[in-house]
Amino acid sequence: MPRIVPVPCQTLVRVFEIEGFVFVREKGDHMIFTKPGILRPLVVPRYDAVPVFIIKNLLRTARMDRERYFELLQRI
Repeated sequence: MPRIVPVPCQTLVRVFEIEGFVFVREKGDHMIFTKPGILRPLVVPRYDAVPVFIIKNLLRTARMDRERYFELLQRI
């Protein structure tokens, strides 16, 4: 399995939108996404390269495993 590497915020946004998350609002440099059934909102920072630890935290919050993440990443 490939390693998770930093990616641009636009790439993460597309991955989560494909997974069914919807953009709700923006506060400063952070975009907030929600999805029915997921209790906590996803907060995606507007970084040129989102660090690996933030990506892992977002995947945990979204209840998405690594295999699904890489599958969606290949579609983009």
